[in-house]
Amino acid sequence: MVLTVYLFSAFLLLVASFVIFRIFVRRDYQRKGRLTLRSTTLESLIWGPYFGFPYIYNPSSWPAFWLPDRDLNPLLRYVGIVLIVVGLALGFIAMASLGFRRSFGQEVNVLKQTGLYGLTRNPQIVLFSPLIFGIALRWPSWYALGWVVLFAAMAHMMVLTEEEHLRDIFGQEYVRYCQRVPRYIGVSRRVSNADA
Repeated sequence: MVLTVYLFSAFLLLVASFVIFRIFVRRDYQRKGRLTLRSTTLESLIWGPYFGFPYIYNPSSWPAFWLPDRDLNPLLRYVGIVLIVVGLALGFIAMASLGFRRSFGQEVNVLKQTGLYGLTRNPQIVLFSPLIFGIALRWPSWYALGWVVLFAAMAHMMVLTEEEHLRDIFGQEYVRYCQRVPRYIGVSRRVSNADA
Protein backbone atom coordinates (compact mmCIF):
# COMPACT_ATOMS: atom_id res chain seq x y z
CA MET A 1 0.00 0.00 0.00
CA VAL A 2 2.77 2.45 0.93
CA LEU A 3 4.56 1.78 -2.36
CA THR A 4 1.36 2.46 -4.31
CA VAL A 5 0.82 5.77 -2.50
CA TYR A 6 4.49 6.67 -3.00
CA LEU A 7 4.38 5.95 -6.74
CA PHE A 8 1.07 7.78 -7.14
CA SER A 9 2.41 10.80 -5.21
CA ALA A 10 5.60 10.82 -7.29
CA PHE A 11 3.52 10.67 -10.47
CA LEU A 12 1.37 13.60 -9.30
CA LEU A 13 4.48 15.58 -8.44
CA LEU A 14 5.91 14.93 -11.91
CA VAL A 15 2.67 16.03 -13.57
CA ALA A 16 2.53 19.16 -11.42
CA SER A 17 6.19 19.86 -12.27
CA PHE A 18 5.44 19.53 -15.96
CA VAL A 19 2.51 21.94 -15.69
CA ILE A 20 4.50 24.47 -13.68
CA PHE A 21 7.83 24.33 -15.54
CA ARG A 22 6.67 23.60 -19.08
CA ILE A 23 3.44 25.65 -19.11
CA PHE A 24 3.32 28.44 -16.49
CA VAL A 25 7.03 29.25 -16.26
CA ARG A 26 7.47 28.87 -20.01
CA ARG A 27 4.54 31.23 -20.63
CA ASP A 28 6.05 33.85 -18.30
CA TYR A 29 9.39 33.62 -20.07
CA GLN A 30 7.69 34.02 -23.46
CA ARG A 31 5.37 36.87 -22.47
CA LYS A 32 7.35 38.78 -19.84
CA GLY A 33 10.95 37.75 -20.60
CA ARG A 34 11.40 36.77 -16.95
CA LEU A 35 9.66 34.92 -14.16
CA THR A 36 6.78 36.69 -12.47
CA LEU A 37 6.11 36.44 -8.75
CA ARG A 38 3.44 33.83 -9.56
CA SER A 39 5.86 31.55 -11.41
CA THR A 40 8.59 31.98 -8.83
CA THR A 41 6.08 31.07 -6.14
CA LEU A 42 4.88 28.04 -8.12
CA GLU A 43 8.47 26.86 -8.60
CA SER A 44 9.08 27.19 -4.86
CA LEU A 45 5.84 25.39 -4.09
CA ILE A 46 6.71 22.44 -6.34
CA TRP A 47 10.16 22.00 -4.78
CA GLY A 48 8.61 22.08 -1.29
CA PRO A 49 6.71 18.78 -1.68
CA TYR A 50 9.75 17.28 -3.37
CA PHE A 51 11.96 17.99 -0.38
CA GLY A 52 9.17 16.81 1.89
CA PHE A 53 9.11 13.36 0.27
CA PRO A 54 11.78 11.83 2.54
CA TYR A 55 9.85 12.96 5.60
CA ILE A 56 6.65 11.46 4.28
CA TYR A 57 8.06 8.08 3.28
CA ASN A 58 10.96 7.44 5.65
CA PRO A 59 10.09 4.59 8.01
CA SER A 60 9.33 5.81 11.53
CA SER A 61 12.24 3.69 12.79
CA TRP A 62 14.77 5.84 10.90
CA PRO A 63 16.82 8.05 13.21
CA ALA A 64 16.93 11.81 13.17
CA PHE A 65 19.69 13.43 11.12
CA TRP A 66 21.94 14.07 14.12
CA LEU A 67 21.57 10.67 15.80
CA PRO A 68 23.70 7.64 14.89
CA ASP A 69 21.92 4.79 13.13
CA ARG A 70 23.19 1.52 14.52
CA ASP A 71 22.15 -0.43 11.41
CA LEU A 72 23.77 1.92 8.91
CA ASN A 73 27.37 1.44 7.85
CA PRO A 74 29.26 4.31 9.55
CA LEU A 75 31.06 5.08 6.30
CA LEU A 76 27.72 5.60 4.49
CA ARG A 77 26.47 7.77 7.33
CA TYR A 78 29.53 10.04 7.28
CA VAL A 79 29.81 10.18 3.49
CA GLY A 80 26.12 11.05 3.35
CA ILE A 81 26.50 13.87 5.86
CA VAL A 82 29.57 15.25 4.05
CA LEU A 83 27.71 15.18 0.71
CA ILE A 84 24.74 16.97 2.24
CA VAL A 85 26.87 19.76 3.66
CA VAL A 86 29.07 20.04 0.55
CA GLY A 87 26.06 20.01 -1.81
CA LEU A 88 24.29 22.69 0.18
CA ALA A 89 27.41 24.91 0.29
CA LEU A 90 28.31 24.40 -3.40
CA GLY A 91 24.75 24.96 -4.57
CA PHE A 92 24.63 28.21 -2.63
CA ILE A 93 27.98 29.25 -4.12
CA ALA A 94 26.65 28.48 -7.64
CA MET A 95 23.60 30.66 -7.01
CA ALA A 96 25.72 33.48 -5.58
CA SER A 97 28.14 33.34 -8.53
CA LEU A 98 25.26 33.97 -10.93
CA GLY A 99 23.46 36.38 -8.64
CA PHE A 100 20.29 35.60 -6.76
CA ARG A 101 17.96 37.67 -8.95
CA ARG A 102 19.22 35.86 -12.06
CA SER A 103 19.15 32.52 -10.25
CA PHE A 104 15.44 33.03 -9.66
CA GLY A 105 14.74 34.13 -13.24
CA GLN A 106 14.08 37.76 -12.35
CA GLU A 107 16.77 39.27 -14.50
CA VAL A 108 18.66 37.98 -17.53
CA ASN A 109 20.82 40.60 -19.15
CA VAL A 110 24.11 38.80 -19.73
CA LEU A 111 24.84 35.20 -20.69
CA LYS A 112 27.28 34.03 -18.02
CA GLN A 113 29.87 31.75 -19.65
CA THR A 114 32.80 31.88 -17.26
CA GLY A 115 33.68 30.39 -13.89
CA LEU A 116 31.33 27.56 -12.98
CA TYR A 117 29.28 28.35 -16.08
CA GLY A 118 32.32 27.56 -18.23
CA LEU A 119 32.25 23.98 -16.90
CA THR A 120 28.52 23.27 -16.97
CA ARG A 121 25.48 25.20 -18.16
CA ASN A 122 23.63 24.24 -14.97
CA PRO A 123 26.05 24.44 -12.05
CA GLN A 124 23.23 24.97 -9.56
CA ILE A 125 21.66 21.61 -10.45
CA VAL A 126 25.04 19.84 -10.66
CA LEU A 127 26.33 21.29 -7.39
CA PHE A 128 23.11 20.77 -5.43
CA SER A 129 23.10 17.11 -6.55
CA PRO A 130 25.52 15.95 -3.82
CA LEU A 131 22.91 17.14 -1.30
CA ILE A 132 20.34 14.82 -2.90
CA PHE A 133 22.77 11.89 -3.10
CA GLY A 134 23.90 12.53 0.47
CA ILE A 135 20.35 12.33 1.81
CA ALA A 136 19.79 9.11 -0.16
CA LEU A 137 23.01 7.64 1.28
CA ARG A 138 22.27 8.83 4.81
CA TRP A 139 18.84 7.17 4.72
CA PRO A 140 19.18 4.45 2.06
CA SER A 141 16.08 2.70 0.71
CA TRP A 142 14.27 2.09 -2.54
CA TYR A 143 12.23 5.19 -1.71
CA ALA A 144 15.44 7.22 -1.49
CA LEU A 145 16.52 5.92 -4.90
CA GLY A 146 13.15 6.96 -6.32
CA TRP A 147 13.64 10.37 -4.74
CA VAL A 148 16.96 10.79 -6.60
CA VAL A 149 15.31 9.85 -9.90
CA LEU A 150 12.44 12.25 -9.18
CA PHE A 151 14.96 15.08 -8.63
CA ALA A 152 16.61 14.33 -11.98
CA ALA A 153 13.27 14.38 -13.82
CA MET A 154 12.00 17.58 -12.18
CA ALA A 155 15.30 19.43 -12.57
CA HIS A 156 15.52 18.41 -16.23
CA MET A 157 12.05 19.84 -16.95
CA MET A 158 13.11 23.10 -15.33
CA VAL A 159 16.39 23.15 -17.29
CA LEU A 160 14.64 22.55 -20.63
CA THR A 161 12.37 25.54 -20.00
CA GLU A 162 15.29 27.77 -19.00
CA GLU A 163 17.35 26.71 -22.03
CA GLU A 164 14.48 27.53 -24.37
CA HIS A 165 14.25 30.99 -22.80
CA LEU A 166 18.00 31.61 -23.02
CA ARG A 167 18.02 30.52 -26.67
CA ASP A 168 15.22 33.01 -27.38
CA ILE A 169 17.12 35.84 -25.68
CA PHE A 170 20.70 35.18 -26.77
CA GLY A 171 20.18 33.29 -30.06
CA GLN A 172 23.38 32.09 -31.73
CA GLU A 173 25.54 33.18 -28.80
CA TYR A 174 23.65 30.67 -26.64
CA VAL A 175 23.84 27.95 -29.33
CA ARG A 176 27.63 28.39 -29.51
CA TYR A 177 27.79 28.28 -25.70
CA CYS A 178 25.84 24.99 -25.76
CA GLN A 179 28.34 23.60 -28.25
CA ARG A 180 31.24 24.36 -25.92
CA VAL A 181 29.77 23.61 -22.49
CA PRO A 182 27.83 20.49 -21.44
CA ARG A 183 24.29 20.76 -20.07
CA TYR A 184 25.26 18.97 -16.85
CA ILE A 185 28.64 17.23 -16.80
CA GLY A 186 30.79 15.53 -19.38
CA VAL A 187 31.29 16.50 -22.98
CA SER A 188 28.90 18.87 -24.71
CA ARG A 189 27.09 17.58 -27.75
CA ARG A 190 27.06 19.55 -30.95
CA VAL A 191 23.87 21.58 -31.29
CA SER A 192 22.33 21.38 -34.74
CA ASN A 193 20.37 24.15 -36.39
CA ALA A 194 17.22 22.06 -35.83
CA ASP A 195 17.83 22.31 -32.06
CA ALA A 196 18.35 26.06 -32.17
